[in-house]
Amino acid sequence: MSAAKNRECDLIVVGSGAGGLATATTAAYLGLDVIVIEKEKWIGGTTAWSGGWMWIPRNPLAVEAGIVEDVAAPRAYLEAELGEAFDAPRVDAFLEQGPRMVAFFRERTRLDFIDGNAIPDFHDRSPHSVKGGRSVCAAPFDGRALGPDIARLRPPLEEISPFGMGVGSGADMRHFLSATRDTRSFAYVAKRVLRHAAETARFGRGLWLVGGNALVARLMKSANDLGVTILTEAPARAPLIENGRVVGVEVGGQTPVEIRARRGVVLASGGFPHDVARKAAMFPHAPTGREHWSAAPEGNVGDGLAIGEAAGGRVRRDLSDAGAWAPVSLTPRREGFGRFPHLIERAKPGLIMVTRAGRRFANEADSYHDVMQALFAATPKGASVEAFLICDHDFQRRYGLGRARPRPFSVRRWINNGYLKRAGSIADLARQCGVDAEALEETVNTFNAGAAEGRDDEFHRGESPYNRVQGDPERTPNPCVGPIARAPFYAVKIVAGSLGTFAGLKTDADARVLDVEDRPIEGLYAVGADMSSIMGGRYPAGGITLGPAMTFGYIAAHHASGVPLDNNRAAPARSPQG
Repeated sequence: MSAAKNRECDLIVVGSGAGGLATATTAAYLGLDVIVIEKEKWIGGTTAWSGGWMWIPRNPLAVEAGIVEDVAAPRAYLEAELGEAFDAPRVDAFLEQGPRMVAFFRERTRLDFIDGNAIPDFHDRSPHSVKGGRSVCAAPFDGRALGPDIARLRPPLEEISPFGMGVGSGADMRHFLSATRDTRSFAYVAKRVLRHAAETARFGRGLWLVGGNALVARLMKSANDLGVTILTEAPARAPLIENGRVVGVEVGGQTPVEIRARRGVVLASGGFPHDVARKAAMFPHAPTGREHWSAAPEGNVGDGLAIGEAAGGRVRRDLSDAGAWAPVSLTPRREGFGRFPHLIERAKPGLIMVTRAGRRFANEADSYHDVMQALFAATPKGASVEAFLICDHDFQRRYGLGRARPRPFSVRRWINNGYLKRAGSIADLARQCGVDAEALEETVNTFNAGAAEGRDDEFHRGESPYNRVQGDPERTPNPCVGPIARAPFYAVKIVAGSLGTFAGLKTDADARVLDVEDRPIEGLYAVGADMSSIMGGRYPAGGITLGPAMTFGYIAAHHASGVPLDNNRAAPARSPQG
């Protein structure tokens, strides 16, 4: 943080992920003097490590492509998915303002989007699920536009970024997976790698940004253009309260300073995925809080929730799931372990996932959240939550298995450090993993019998639109199913993990934090993971964290500024100098 001194502004935003930066950018456009405070040296939070996708039904990019639906359709889908957790006022605010949010950022800021018109909802059996048209992602961005501020952008997650280079979903990922088999893909990847190497040598990092990194960079550039102040290494410690209203925050360490805000404080610090005490209290599978491994940044320890509680707010404990579960493997580092989120390879043909009993327990191609729910259910009470991804040589060389990347990368390092298990037979692999060998052989034989014909008779992998879009389109007749046949065979251990948390501060449809009697606390808002998820602990589609985070940041900024939500186009933009 710059020189320690008390400050004053119109609006304080605590946290610099998508929710926080969307709030700050919108509020600055609406004429407010905004300060963002970030505890870490990096800007971007969990968003910078994410795929950057946002679930926004009826978004302008879908409409422009001819995908038009009445708001009643996504509302009905959410009613079916959320059940008793359906919060009509907040869901309606999200569905109404989400498309307006996308239009605002496209037309008034540096944020541009690519469509997700071919990305299905997770659960096709729910009424009004669709095969596409409800998702958007930040368009790739040239980091040179940030100037010196590029040094403050959180780099992509090391575990999923070869050479520190972000790889986007869709065509970008397909080229990387096909580079050793297709000359066009090889040329594409070679160009990307050479550019990344040149930029890293000159600037210390790659500048062609994709996914969540591009989303944060575009929001940073927009915030900079509008005169937003972003302070890093500035941890928020406590709320400043006067006459029942939150008027600022105390910031810093041994000699804290006060930053006061005329219009309020917005909490957007990323939830509590690394808060041991809250995990112990809210994650049934982590009785001490240490049996859970999140892929979110380690600085996300519930700072915003603590500030909200100190101001009279309350964290909801009635969600069906308190976290956004995901299968994670632990990658050895010089100090501790990295966390690899298994989001991509599970749907590819030639892999299964088993418990120590040697049995499959889920459709491996289903969503990360669904797969982990199935693993929790399959784990005996009191036992460690763990499973193993099993594949053959062809699979590992084509798609990779966790941190052990595909051809042409070597797997030797990951075998030597114990992360990747390799054996000449399924029985030997089972013994290395501590898995029932006889059961695993039977499981693989049963799976292979159907897989040879493109079937999964046990869990019907590859039969849903979401499964198929995650599979390999070159594989027929089922893009998600293929036999595990060619030795050597490989395995990676999975542990209980998450991408973030759902349980947060209770808020209303304006993103205002509510007290124990459900009254708005004056001057206090929460968005992103600091706001209790509008999905009530369910996970109906990809992007249901960033979509609402961006939308409620947009809503909170309007409420704090006093500008009606349907009138933002008439508001004067602040100059870059403020």
